[in-house]
Amino acid sequence: MDSARCVGHGRCYVLAPEVYEEDDRGHCVVVRPDVAPEHERGARLGAENCPEQAIEIVAGSASR
Repeated sequence: MDSARCVGHGRCYVLAPEVYEEDDRGHCVVVRPDVAPEHERGARLGAENCPEQAIEIVAGSASR
């Protein structure tokens, strides 16, 4: 997760609240950096819908 790129659209945590949450400014926070197999689809969906491309999925985890 590149927090400098995140401007708080919120698509990630709306699409995958089990992986992403919002901080006090509405920016994304990765709450599960080691994504379980059952949450991989949501993690990818959240990353793919980030307008700033602030989230990258690496080896089954959400990070950047």
